[in-house]
Amino acid sequence: MGWWEERVVPRLVDLSLSQEPVTEHRERVCAGLSGRVVEVGFGSGLNLPCLPPEVDALDAVEPSELAWSRSAARREGTAVEVARLGLDGQAISAADASYDAALVTFSLCTIPDAGRALAELHRVLRPGTPLHFLEHGVAPDAGVRRWQRRLDPVQSVLFGGCHLTRDPVTLVEAAGFAVTEVETGYLAPGPSRPWGYLTRGVATRVP
Repeated sequence: MGWWEERVVPRLVDLSLSQEPVTEHRERVCAGLSGRVVEVGFGSGLNLPCLPPEVDALDAVEPSELAWSRSAARREGTAVEVARLGLDGQAISAADASYDAALVTFSLCTIPDAGRALAELHRVLRPGTPLHFLEHGVAPDAGVRRWQRRLDPVQSVLFGGCHLTRDPVTLVEAAGFAVTEVETGYLAPGPSRPWGYLTRGVATRVP
């Protein structure tokens, strides 16, 4: 990664994704998590305050050293045991069927091979356990989609490989999960819609 991706992008992501409307969505996606959880795309730990007390431990996959360092205060301020599992969600350093739940937020848009990362989550989850996800992605409205396609190359350069045109539900289902709960909608009306079509969902790891 270059200087922009290493030093600037984590700060931009932290600023844009720590706003109160996004935090409300984080609280909703974290509801119901329990036991030992693996989180891909941990970032600066913005989900930590939203974790329910039923979560015993969280193993975090996070490639950015700056984001991990910025999470220190949040890690110290939570009762949940947090450990850094690795840097790459496409190759999770954990045994098969070793987690009770998985969490991924605002990361499937950026991981180079999101399908491979989801396949890894499928591998490390126990059968019948949930994947909770919250992502932005391709919008249902044709006009917004046109703008997303136009903006996608610039978005990828400025935000470390982030894409506006991925469909998180399609990706999750293709990895062998059964999606059991989905909520979609724009974070806000107006010109921010190409960036703000959110999908929150829960999927079950099927054999």
